[in-house]
Amino acid sequence: MTFTNVILVLACLMSGTLVAQEAKVTQLLSKDLTNLPGKEGLMITVEYPPGSSDPIHRHKAHAFVYVLEGSVVMQVRGGKQVTLTPGQTFYEGPDDVHVVGRNASGTKPAKFVVFLVKDKGATVVVPAQ
Repeated sequence: MTFTNVILVLACLMSGTLVAQEAKVTQLLSKDLTNLPGKEGLMITVEYPPGSSDPIHRHKAHAFVYVLEGSVVMQVRGGKQVTLTPGQTFYEGPDDVHVVGRNASGTKPAKFVVFLVKDKGATVVVPAQ
């Protein structure tokens, strides 16, 4: 799946009907991890407009989140809901289902960077129940 297709999938999965409420995902780096056969690293930024949220999903990857701006609310199934501010981190494992992912503010944007370690060529976002 190309990065453009990933963006289209993310756009389709975003909740809300206004284009302004959809998250903006930007690829920063993609690199084959030669010492981990079949794995790749992917680094992206995600920008949540005010009030934006994600549908329930999973990544089938190790996802390391670092908040750059604003505040975001995150939770994986069975875990505690947390509100993160700049400089704070969050982790999702390959088997985790991300049940809450949203901008904590209805008036200010939020931005975070995500580093994923995943199977080479695997889809980045998979819808979940």
